[in-house]
Amino acid sequence: RSGFFWNGFATFPDPPKDGVYPNMSLPVTDANLHLYAQTMVANIKERAAWFRTGDVLWPWGCDKQFFNASVQYSNMDLLVDYINKHSAEFGVTVQYATVSDYFQAVYSRNLTWEIRDSQDFLPYSTEPFQAWTGFYTSRSTLKGIARRASSLLHAGESFFTQYVQKHPEGSICKCKALKQLQSLRWAVSEVQHHDGITGTESPKVKDMYMNNLMYGMFNVKKLMASIIFDINNAKKNGEVYSSVYTKGSGKPDVDLYVVVYNPLAWNITTFVTVSVSSEAMSVYDELGHSVPAQVQSSVESQSTYDLYILVAISGLSYRKYSIKPLDGKQSAFIGSSIKYKRRDLTGAGQQSQRLFPVVNSCYQIVFDQNTNLMHSITDRETNQTVQFTQEFLEYHVNGDTKKGPVSDNYLFAPNASAVPVSKAVGLEVMSGSLMTEIRQYFYSNITSQDYIYAVYNRLYSVPEGYDGKLLCRRIEQEYSAGPLELNREAVLRTSTNLNTRQLLYTDNNGYQMQKRPFKAYVNNTVARNYYPMVQTAYIEDDTTRLMLLAERAHGVSSLGNGQVEVMLHRRLWNNLQYDLNNNLTLNDSSVVRPVIWLILGTKAVTNTLYRTSGLALEHRPVVMFGALSGDKPKLPRRLQQNSVPDLPVTVPPNLHLQTLSIPGWRYSSNHAEQVHSIHTGEQKQGDADFSRVLLRIRHLYEVGEDPVLSQPVMVDLKSLLKGLGSVMAVEERSLTGTWDVNTLERWKWKTAQYPGKRFFNSKETSEDFIVTVHPKEIRTFFVYFQVQ
Repeated sequence: RSGFFWNGFATFPDPPKDGVYPNMSLPVTDANLHLYAQTMVANIKERAAWFRTGDVLWPWGCDKQFFNASVQYSNMDLLVDYINKHSAEFGVTVQYATVSDYFQAVYSRNLTWEIRDSQDFLPYSTEPFQAWTGFYTSRSTLKGIARRASSLLHAGESFFTQYVQKHPEGSICKCKALKQLQSLRWAVSEVQHHDGITGTESPKVKDMYMNNLMYGMFNVKKLMASIIFDINNAKKNGEVYSSVYTKGSGKPDVDLYVVVYNPLAWNITTFVTVSVSSEAMSVYDELGHSVPAQVQSSVESQSTYDLYILVAISGLSYRKYSIKPLDGKQSAFIGSSIKYKRRDLTGAGQQSQRLFPVVNSCYQIVFDQNTNLMHSITDRETNQTVQFTQEFLEYHVNGDTKKGPVSDNYLFAPNASAVPVSKAVGLEVMSGSLMTEIRQYFYSNITSQDYIYAVYNRLYSVPEGYDGKLLCRRIEQEYSAGPLELNREAVLRTSTNLNTRQLLYTDNNGYQMQKRPFKAYVNNTVARNYYPMVQTAYIEDDTTRLMLLAERAHGVSSLGNGQVEVMLHRRLWNNLQYDLNNNLTLNDSSVVRPVIWLILGTKAVTNTLYRTSGLALEHRPVVMFGALSGDKPKLPRRLQQNSVPDLPVTVPPNLHLQTLSIPGWRYSSNHAEQVHSIHTGEQKQGDADFSRVLLRIRHLYEVGEDPVLSQPVMVDLKSLLKGLGSVMAVEERSLTGTWDVNTLERWKWKTAQYPGKRFFNSKETSEDFIVTVHPKEIRTFFVYFQVQ
């Protein structure tokens, strides 16, 4: 077997009693040693044709293949020795190596290299009908929860770090708090496994990921609620719930207070949603001033209402709001509802259009009353109108291996073009002073009882006195998709009159944009033109760009001029033996509720908006709430004080404060010393250093992307963090925090295009704590504060 699978196929949790695992390769013996050597050398030489130097990286092993590593190595040792002893005959020498060893060997050849530029290696296909483009969307709910958990971890870490530095006498046990954060850090790390976040794990493993994420999120919310109580020294006259409001949970008619934390290091103006049991509501801030809010019937529940509260919060700060049933004066605007007749799409084409507009200060969205579909969007700044329609379609896929290629957790293999699923659309418009919500319901036909898909379009209007630029410029779309029929893959296709020439741009890593030209293939063209949208995708013509920002990963494609389609959900089952053996079913009968923000505008405008908007979507405010008991209608005295810190942490708009945390590990600053203590077994679990903070700052823009925002930025770390305490020392680290950057030697590769070009190596952290962050650079530091 070319797999060299001497320890066989791992079986957990019940290993075979005789120690013989499935598919074990024959042990290496004197009788077969030469045959094994010939097989291995032939494979190495076949691969050598793909390499530019004589150094061939020969990957040995696959998933779970080293669960009994000693068996693997005792066989391979014999083979390596034999080949090296007969290297003259075989023309090959072999050594065990890390990836680092391989690159060291290649680097020492001192060759000149072409630059691949901004291409990546996607989509990945193992055969013409095996495009691995399904996993971009598989298990959409898990992808969404993982992203929310990651955001909550970021919020909890920055909140705890501020608490430790600013409230050294606080009553919360720091070691227990770190364990609460670590439970979520562990769960978020665990789900990043290549068969985790991809949705390619078995259902029981998916359940484990979900349970661990929910447990970690519960712990961190509980910690954040405890910190708020401790900071405010409040007596517990009503429990702070350690969970975020879920829509449809409708609380009883008591006074509530809501604590909203902004995890970003910029000032934000946005809406948070709270579920309430009555329309008659008033909202007040810490000083008792009325706060703009809007209440309307809930999307999800007949018996509750959605209360949208406009919040303006400084970077890494929190605000407190009280929500009271009507107390004489109504402060929350009540949204009014107009329901439109359900429209049959099959005959709508013959009628003349009946258009009606929905407007805020940035956009006019026009709907067609004959179809209840969107008709166009006008960017009011440029007066540019784009024809704009959206429809849900489904790809029908084969589940029987005898009848052709199958789709599964990994693969997307559609039988044919996507089929429209809706023949009738219902429409309801909720209009108010702060927001208009257009609810579209898609039915399989005009008489269907239940809708199969829905879109909730939200257009925001911001009152004077608030910075509403980001809010105004986004059209928020929340979708409801599912449960699907078996072997269906659901997409939302947006068609415009932009002349895009089927050119799509997506990020494959939440970090850099990639150009995705449409390519025609002999086989499986649709699947092989799907790309990952981790956070961002856009299409554009010479003047206008349509940007999509997502809060979870999706597959995305542009199969026609002016089109972009996003895969929202998949439900699959097939009889592929591998899938059956490993229980890799994707019989996902859930309803998914992803959110996408649309931004339409010139390239210049969208360039300035999309980085910050994408982070605002990923790191939405954390909402915690509690009930105030009836005998105390007002907030406790300490809670009434304005809680906005005097010195919030704020970074410039082209930077993102990516990490502000207290590491839970006692990691030696000297990496060689750390490795030595691990090797010698001397590593001991010490207490965390609470005066040391891990700080990461990321530049959001690429070179040349924006004339102003793409410039390098100078940051005074002492000034930036003065709200947390007195910075005593700053030590720059490698990206992971593992190495002191001053001990790193970066290789300089020769390239054909830019023979003199060198990547800047930002080692300078001057005595006055001022650092420069270059475009797309991430800089990592240990910051040491004065112990109070």
